[in-house]
Amino acid sequence: MEIKKFNDEHLTEFEKWVILRKGTEPPFTGKYWNHFEEGTYHCKRCGTPLFKSEHKFLCYSGWPSFDACIEGTVREIPEEFPDDRIEIVCANCGAHLGHVFYGEGFTEKNRRYCVNSVSLKFVPKEKSK
Repeated sequence: MEIKKFNDEHLTEFEKWVILRKGTEPPFTGKYWNHFEEGTYHCKRCGTPLFKSEHKFLCYSGWPSFDACIEGTVREIPEEFPDDRIEIVCANCGAHLGHVFYGEGFTEKNRRYCVNSVSLKFVPKEKSK
């Protein structure tokens, strides 16, 4: 199995705490929780595209919420504590993104990826000339 190494020097100490040590930013403080520009949300650590803006929705949880990810880019890891949640990580680099919740009924897909803003980098859709 190939072990990938990533240069984390571009991350702030707070970003390292969330992305590498599975921290959580306080609700309603991240820059993307109420952000609805067209584009793609990429992993802050490695740059992998993870979520498209068309899958983002406002659920007032205080964190960016998506009802789908780009196929194969997000891995789910069941947690035993607390509350049997399911952690989500970047499938490429293992960066902690947040958690996924099922059965809440916010969208027809009945799934909510609840993501820390600091785990993401937004890339706007190119404007047509």
